[in-house]
Amino acid sequence: MLAVAMVVVLGAIMSILDVTVVNVAINDLAKEFKTPLSTIQWVATGYTLALATVIPITGWASARFGTKRLYMISITLFVAGSMLAGLAWSAESLIAFRVLQGLGGGMIMPAGMTILTQAAGPQRVGQVMSVVGIPMLLGPILGPILGGYLVDDVSWRWIFFINLPIGIVALFLAGRILKRDTPKRSERLDLIGLILLSPGLAALIYGLAKGAELRNFTKTEALIPTVVGAVLVIGFVFRAMNAKNPLIDLRLLKRRSVAAASGTMVLFMAAFMGAMLLMPLYYQTVRGESALTSGLLLAPQGLGAMVTMPIGGKLTDRLGPGRVVLVGMVVVVLSMAGFASVLEADASYWALGGVLFVMGLGMGMTMMPTMAAAIQTLVHDEVPRATTMLNIIQQVSASLGTAMISVLLANQLTSNLGGGGGEIGSAAKVPKEVMDKIAGPMADAFQHTYWFAAGALLLAFIPALLLPRKKPDAPVEAPIQMH
Repeated sequence: MLAVAMVVVLGAIMSILDVTVVNVAINDLAKEFKTPLSTIQWVATGYTLALATVIPITGWASARFGTKRLYMISITLFVAGSMLAGLAWSAESLIAFRVLQGLGGGMIMPAGMTILTQAAGPQRVGQVMSVVGIPMLLGPILGPILGGYLVDDVSWRWIFFINLPIGIVALFLAGRILKRDTPKRSERLDLIGLILLSPGLAALIYGLAKGAELRNFTKTEALIPTVVGAVLVIGFVFRAMNAKNPLIDLRLLKRRSVAAASGTMVLFMAAFMGAMLLMPLYYQTVRGESALTSGLLLAPQGLGAMVTMPIGGKLTDRLGPGRVVLVGMVVVVLSMAGFASVLEADASYWALGGVLFVMGLGMGMTMMPTMAAAIQTLVHDEVPRATTMLNIIQQVSASLGTAMISVLLANQLTSNLGGGGGEIGSAAKVPKEVMDKIAGPMADAFQHTYWFAAGALLLAFIPALLLPRKKPDAPVEAPIQMH
C-alpha cells in the first residue's frame, strides 16, 4: 500500500507544484519574451483551462482504458509538455506547451486518487486521502520557494525541466508497482455530456478569471463567457441526471454522504482557497518581501498540515469524517479571525507564523477527510466517477473563491487608498516614504478581506453537520490488490 501511495504522490506533487512554481516566474517570463503581462498571464490561465477541459473525461477514461494505463499516459503528457515548455522560444509557444501540460496534469490527480482508494477499500479511505492531500497542501507552500530559487539563481527554463526526472521515476515505478486493471470495453463516452461540460467549465473559469482581472464581472468580456459557461454546465446537469451512462454520475449526489461532502467542499474550497491568495500578497506588497522570502514565510502552514494530516486520516477511519472535519473547520475559522485581528502593517512575523501553523493544523483535518466522506460509501466501480466529480468541484470552487477574494481585496484597497489603489502590483513602484504612509491602510484592506473569508467559511458548517459521524461499514467488494 505504501508503494502505491508513493507512486501516486510523485505524480500529484509534480502537477500541483507546477502551478505555484510557474506563478512566481510570470514577471520574469514577461521580461524574457518582451511580452505584456496581459499576454504572458495565459501561461497560467491556459494551464488551468486545460485542466478544466480534461478532468471531466477522466472517470470515463479510467473505466474504458484502465486506471493504470490512464495514469501513465497522463504523466507522459505532462512530462512531454514540461520538456517542450522548457525549450519554448516565444510566449505563444510557451502557452501552447502549457496547455499540453494541463491536458496531462488534469488527469493525474483523479486517476491517482482512484488507484489509491480502490487499493485501500472503504476501511482505509481516510488514511489514503491524507496521503493524497500531502502534495495538495504543500504545493502552495513549497512552490514559491522552489520557483523563486530557480528563477533567481538558475534559469526560468528549470521550473519546467525539474519535472523530467520526477516524471521519469514516477513512470518507472508505476510500471513496476501498479497492477493492470481490467478496462470495461462496453463503456461508451457520453459525447453530449462532454460537449456541454468541458467547454462549459473552461468558459466559466475564464469568465471568472477575466472578471477578477477587470474587477468588474458585468463587463462584456467577463460576463458573456461566464453566462455561456454557466448555461452549458446547467445543461450538463440535466443531461447527467437523465442519461444512461453520463460522463459524470451526478446521481451519486442522492446519497447523503456524497451530497454533504460535495456541499462542504464547494463552500470550504471557495472561501479557503480564495483566502490563500492573501498572505503572499500581504508579504510582497505591504511588507516588500521577495517571492522567495514570502514562500519561506508561508512554510509554517505546510508544517502544521503535516502534523495533523496523518492523524486526521486515522481518526476519519476510526470515528467517521464528520467529527474530524468539524474540528478542523473550527480551527481554520479561528485562524482566519486571527489574521483579521493581527494583520497590521508592522505585525510580528512570529505571530503571523504562529497563526499560519495553526491554520495548517486545521487544513490537515478538513480537506481530505471531507473527500474521504464522499468515497467511503462507494463501491469499487463508482470510485472513478466520484473522484472525477470531486476534482471538478475543487477546481471550480477554488477558481470562484480566488476571483471573489481578488475583487473584494481590490475594492477594499481602492476604498482605503482612493483612486487607483486597487492595483496590487503597483505597490512595488511606490517610493519608500510614500509606502510608509499607505502601508497601514493597505494592511487594513487585507484585514477586512480576511473577515469576509472567515464569514464565508462559516457557511460550510451547514453541509458539514450532515457528514457521517461513525466508522465506515466493511467493504462490499474486495479491493484490487497491488503488488
